[in-house]
Amino acid sequence: MSARSKARRRALDILFEAEQRDMAALEVIRARREKTDIVIADYTVDIVEGVLEHQEQIDEFLSTYSQGWTLDRMPAVDLMLLRIGCWELLYNDDVPDGVAVSEAVELAKMLSTDESPKFINGLLGRLQQLKPTLLA
Repeated sequence: MSARSKARRRALDILFEAEQRDMAALEVIRARREKTDIVIADYTVDIVEGVLEHQEQIDEFLSTYSQGWTLDRMPAVDLMLLRIGCWELLYNDDVPDGVAVSEAVELAKMLSTDESPKFINGLLGRLQQLKPTLLA
């Protein structure tokens, strides 16, 4: 697993924990740094901060283009993966669009339901097609 893939996985863990414990994600990062020996890569922090900064717009895109699924109905892991993938796809020019989508799908294969990779691939693929108009 590449360093960036590990950073995505750690960002997912942090965002998921924050959501489940009703904590601020940056507080989760601070607590992990203070109470564990876990090294949190700069890119992990970039992802978490980026998702938080753009979460309102990301969630709007996800709710608008996910057919038949509200954000509340999505498994929490899928929602966090979609937020990360959407942030990389739309707001991080350092990550090629195809990589943003495929990395989210790969994490879904490892961590979520059997249906999740197809759902995440379809939704992020749709956002990738619409990218020029979404941010215009």
